[in-house]
Amino acid sequence: MRIAIYGNDRKTSSEVATKLSQLIQSSDELVLDELNPEVVISVGGDGTLLSAFHHYNDLTEKVRFVGIHTGHLGFYTDWRDNEVEQLVSSLEHDNGQSVSYPLLDIEVSYSDRGSSDYMVALNESTVKKLFGTMVAKVYIKDQLFENFRGDGLCISTPTGSTAYNKSVGGAIISPNFNAVQVAEMASINNRVFRTIGSPIIVPPTESVTIVPMVSLHNVLTCDQLLIVDRPIKAITYRISQRRIYFAKYRHTHFWERVGNSFIGDDLDD
Repeated sequence: MRIAIYGNDRKTSSEVATKLSQLIQSSDELVLDELNPEVVISVGGDGTLLSAFHHYNDLTEKVRFVGIHTGHLGFYTDWRDNEVEQLVSSLEHDNGQSVSYPLLDIEVSYSDRGSSDYMVALNESTVKKLFGTMVAKVYIKDQLFENFRGDGLCISTPTGSTAYNKSVGGAIISPNFNAVQVAEMASINNRVFRTIGSPIIVPPTESVTIVPMVSLHNVLTCDQLLIVDRPIKAITYRISQRRIYFAKYRHTHFWERVGNSFIGDDLDD
């Protein structure tokens, strides 16, 4: 099996990646292959795995991801940094099982008549304005839904619903639903301006399009990626036909992750 290791520059992560590399090179069943891997092992945290996902974005239908966390337990990292030997053993006895999660397609058109951008997000995309209030028309399935005014909008996947989306008041959605969630960031609601004022959840048969009233000075994010230097005409979001796959050696159930991350393990039986 061909393995790629993707880590960050922190000392602990580098040490774990080095040990993992040595174990793989001494294995008769595994080989290191950074260009055409079958399994990508992320060493770090959720941020590192997001970077690994975008680094291997063109291969997402062909690879499975595995996360080793070297800090706090994340939503995409199942293995601890002291379990490298157990992970390598699981890789050597791999049976091809996987679990998959939805992704978010993003199409961006620009008012400078340049070519459109196509991106895929694992967690979320946000639209904000650099200066002042963002004003934008929000369409659902090509029908005008609202005229938004506020700090911005967060559009997330089900797994991304536990990230930035949750911090702005969005709902947590099971990844069993192929849905897009739109959450408002500090919307303005008064006698003059009115928005829905709550998150909305859109099915895979529908798209969400955001049209900023002023194309300049907007900030668009796709996970950790950033677009700030082009005048945005419109952004369209929909659930992707592609998915991300994780090797299911010991993949933690989604709701268990939610409980461990936000509630803890000290609940009464």
